[in-house]
Amino acid sequence: MLLAIDTSAGTSVAVVDLARGVIAEQSTSDTMRHAEVVGRLIADCLRDAAVPISALSAVVGGMGPGPFTGLRVGIAAARVFALGAGVPFVPVVSHDALAFGHYQAGHTGPLVVVTDARRREVNWSVYSGTDAVGLPIRVDGPCVAKPAVLLEAAWVHAAVPRFDAVGVSAGDLGQVAELMWAHQRPFAVDEALYLRSPDVTLSNGPKRVS
Repeated sequence: MLLAIDTSAGTSVAVVDLARGVIAEQSTSDTMRHAEVVGRLIADCLRDAAVPISALSAVVGGMGPGPFTGLRVGIAAARVFALGAGVPFVPVVSHDALAFGHYQAGHTGPLVVVTDARRREVNWSVYSGTDAVGLPIRVDGPCVAKPAVLLEAAWVHAAVPRFDAVGVSAGDLGQVAELMWAHQRPFAVDEALYLRSPDVTLSNGPKRVS
């Protein structure tokens, strides 16, 4: 049984089991208050699932891609909770969860997953379909680009059906992790997928005082 947390778009938390599926899920589309809500959503999810922390075998963190400020909140929360619970932290690419959910809803064949990267940019990943156990097969990305690039006829994936997502389901994230765990597939690299520099940077010299 896994606790899954994703803050790459809004904030989503779920308790997931391989056999039972999504047991409980709590989420909000608010993209500005990740730190304020993630603790409450974790508590509410565990309460709704009626499972003790000792029943969890791991904590899944959505690694993005996503904006720097929001994404790091969920990853930090997942890592700290895993440490406190004495269970492994499992990194999963958030776009893989989006693709998984879209395929589960009935889509077949190639797919481009697109999410808002802020600053008038989008993040994208391309999938060729699913494998024998239902996991999405990512063949390109995640990458970041201006929205106009994806609309150009010359873009290499221009003919692939596109899915613009506004939020990542932690339930789908957890189900991807459960399938990867059960079938011994490698997890994502334990590194946040910011894809570009953070909005706030340190200055190169001392601050001028006028």
